[in-house]
Amino acid sequence: MAASSTQDRAPLPTALEIAPTLQYLKSAAVSSPSTALHVPGGGQDQRNTQAQVAKLLNDIEQGREDTVLAFAREFDHWEKPSVEVSAADIDSAIRTLSESEKQDIKFQFEQVRAFALAQRNSVKDFQNELYPGVTTGQKVVPIQCAGCYVPGGRFSHVSSAIMSVATAKAAGVRTVIACSPPFSNTNMIHPATLYALHIAGADKILCLGGIQAVATLAFGLFTGIEADILVGPGNKWVAEAKRNLFGRVGIDMVAGPTEILILADDSADALIVETDLLSQAEHGVTSPVWLITTCATLGKQVVAIMEDLLDDLQRRLPDTASRQSWRDYGEVVLVNTREEMARLSDLYAAEHLEVHCRDLDWYLHTGLHNYGSVFLGEETCVTYGDKCSGPNHILPTKRVARYTGGLSVDKFLKKLTWQRMTREANRTLGAAAARISRLEGMEGHAMAGDARLVKYFPAETFDLGSTSDDVRRLHTMRSKFNAKL
Repeated sequence: MAASSTQDRAPLPTALEIAPTLQYLKSAAVSSPSTALHVPGGGQDQRNTQAQVAKLLNDIEQGREDTVLAFAREFDHWEKPSVEVSAADIDSAIRTLSESEKQDIKFQFEQVRAFALAQRNSVKDFQNELYPGVTTGQKVVPIQCAGCYVPGGRFSHVSSAIMSVATAKAAGVRTVIACSPPFSNTNMIHPATLYALHIAGADKILCLGGIQAVATLAFGLFTGIEADILVGPGNKWVAEAKRNLFGRVGIDMVAGPTEILILADDSADALIVETDLLSQAEHGVTSPVWLITTCATLGKQVVAIMEDLLDDLQRRLPDTASRQSWRDYGEVVLVNTREEMARLSDLYAAEHLEVHCRDLDWYLHTGLHNYGSVFLGEETCVTYGDKCSGPNHILPTKRVARYTGGLSVDKFLKKLTWQRMTREANRTLGAAAARISRLEGMEGHAMAGDARLVKYFPAETFDLGSTSDDVRRLHTMRSKFNAKL
């Protein structure tokens, strides 16, 4: 494929402000964060999706399990009377896997669990005396029930099963309910996915996909337990169902198609860069793959050789989505400096960010701020993160990394605050709170402080920002109250 001209898609003014030397060696035929608004939602298709999802969620809430089973029969050709996966189903699935396959899944689980436990250990309870007599603290408490959605269909999403369930369990979640649709042309979850859900610690597993699965988790169908949070990747219908239910339940994020951005200088290996781009393009026809480089030679090599790689991948996997993804969403950008690369990277706020450059520590500690997960150096890559290196692969897309990270134990934890106070501390805190309350025009708030000062220090006078008559009235009420005791 020939390099696209800069006239195909004009860069946004914002992109040119932060990277004045920006040139496209290949522009995305559809769009990218440097040429168009790149955020979750928007457009007529999204509005249509929202309307359809809202109706189906309402139908399911009214019709409950019967409606879910009807949708399962319609969309997944489900014929059984229940979607609950039994212990016998799990045992049967495990017997179909080789010992090598099981060992690989166990290795993956151990890596992900170890990282999640390290995250959990970094989040701690604490208490602190902020002022004499004022003790405050934080108590970290796991949520009670997590609903984990694991995609199915064409692939066995072993990784998503482990990333969601193992992380929830590492956080200390009491009950984890997992939903995953039947594998293509079967009536059961893929055996490898089912095994992964089992060893990761899922307490209940339902063979169910799509909107009906998300609704089932939120409404507590089949299990009688409503999820407190919904996590996991999915298609636009799953993503919209989660967005619609947010508030009623928590969600990890509203995600879009997976994406990769690679930063590369003249030390990068063009073939390694290309294979890493290709690895993410195969997720789907709308998966963006971006390269920003300071080396024109490297950028041109990537554009020139990509067709050969696509041909080879298509030989191995005839129905791959990679060619269309590269055509419509593939982009190669040339800039002059690493600072421009870093600033553009922060604009893109990519889900996956690879850095194939010198001085990796500069990028990690100084240059980069917005990304879901960063992979430093050619020795690691997104594939490793997606599968088994340890950090979670459920990550923000569509520039959501500007304000949040990916799935972690934090999503399953509540940081609850508490405080205790001595009566003596009320001398300062009570008076200050009363004055601030009156400054804000909140007299009722102020009276709560006044009342304590009158009770604890009846012979003392305080500056409360109020009239002496108001204080006398409280003293009178306190005397009458004490007399009745």
